[in-house]
Amino acid sequence: MNQEYLFVYGTLRRDIESEMYHLLARHADFIGDATYQGRLYRIDYYPGVIPSENPAHQVKGDVYLLREHERLLSRLDEYEECGPRFAEPTEYVRERQEVVLCIGRKLIAWVYVYNRSTKGLPEITSGDFLSNRAEQDKISKCDKQHR
Repeated sequence: MNQEYLFVYGTLRRDIESEMYHLLARHADFIGDATYQGRLYRIDYYPGVIPSENPAHQVKGDVYLLREHERLLSRLDEYEECGPRFAEPTEYVRERQEVVLCIGRKLIAWVYVYNRSTKGLPEITSGDFLSNRAEQDKISKCDKQHR
């Protein structure tokens, strides 16, 4: 059986009490904290990540081992508004990328990569979208209203 992993860095992280996080938690096993070599931007009440060649650009997130990965990824694709059902260019594309668990182990995981221009978007230089509690509360509120 092929193991499929997912790296999440925004509204699907376990510290957020969103409806979609709960779906993920029911159908996946939390593996650990991880980093992804990329740059993180604030899109709205949610973030977007793009890959980076610079090892100093590290985005913090969570890694999950997916159960029934095809079904779950289909639901998450809807949430992230990516895939053939959505007009091109979609806001995100789901790609396999290398992530590094906090214990140092590297693995390949699905990552929702931002698929539009980042010009004019504020960069989250800490690489951690959930770096303050007020942001988490704002995300939870907006998630319930918009997605």
